[in-house]
Amino acid sequence: MQIDIVADLKTTLGEGPLWDVGQQRLYWIDSFDGRIFRCTADGRELRAWEVGQKIGSMALRRDGRSALVALHGGVHTLDLESGELELVVAPEPHLPGNRLNDGKVDRQGRFVFGSMDTLEEQSSARLYRLDTDLSLHVLDEGIICSNGPCWSPDGTTLYFSDTWSGEIRAYDYDTATGHASGRRTFAPVDTSGGGAADGATVDAEGCLWQALVYAGQLVRYTPDGRVDRVIEMPVRKVTSVMFGGPGLDTLYVTSMGKPPLPRFPGDGQSRGALFAVKGLGVRGLPEQRFGA
Repeated sequence: MQIDIVADLKTTLGEGPLWDVGQQRLYWIDSFDGRIFRCTADGRELRAWEVGQKIGSMALRRDGRSALVALHGGVHTLDLESGELELVVAPEPHLPGNRLNDGKVDRQGRFVFGSMDTLEEQSSARLYRLDTDLSLHVLDEGIICSNGPCWSPDGTTLYFSDTWSGEIRAYDYDTATGHASGRRTFAPVDTSGGGAADGATVDAEGCLWQALVYAGQLVRYTPDGRVDRVIEMPVRKVTSVMFGGPGLDTLYVTSMGKPPLPRFPGDGQSRGALFAVKGLGVRGLPEQRFGA
């Protein structure tokens, strides 16, 4: 196994790595600084977009020329050529203390994303599904900080974390309707080292990879919720993970350059970098684009 720095950008809050198979490019975001980045598998051809406000997650659309971006107060369409933004839906205008956070596209092209309390104290947030007809639906509520939505290889199990709950959840996910039911604990999260569940992805073997922010660990869970492997990273504030590269066998890891609140710890010189973990012996699954 080898861990390399792909891009040392010192992102304030690096998040949401997204490998697009069609373009063979990696996207990721600086959530606090409102920027989107894109590069090749080895960090070349770097490009950036400014979105002007905090961004929680993004998803490419089927046309490949635009993206959905979950910004502070609403989901927008971003034209990747012009940089223009257009509001799609604002789920929580009545909750100014909330902002939109992590999200991913399900196997059928729907965007599942959540919100969070910016102070990470109140359970005022929700988990949403944006269908391809742009209708919005609530999947769950009573959440403090939404993170890590991802699916089993067949799409019938949705995984999700409310970061400070001390667990990873699983839901039965109806692939025809996008309805989530049967919420249960998939696995407890070891918080003894100060860590909490952040971004996640599922590999081709059906195992879930979870970034434990503030603990500097990546944890692989088997489909029955057992800890299979723990990787110690060079920085403590690892935030999210995604398989990519030509063979989908490189695990890209984002990190945080500066903690969002004073109570969270600092970090080493490599904080805020984008990392690549190679030689794991497993592959990921292609991420879907939004749209019918």
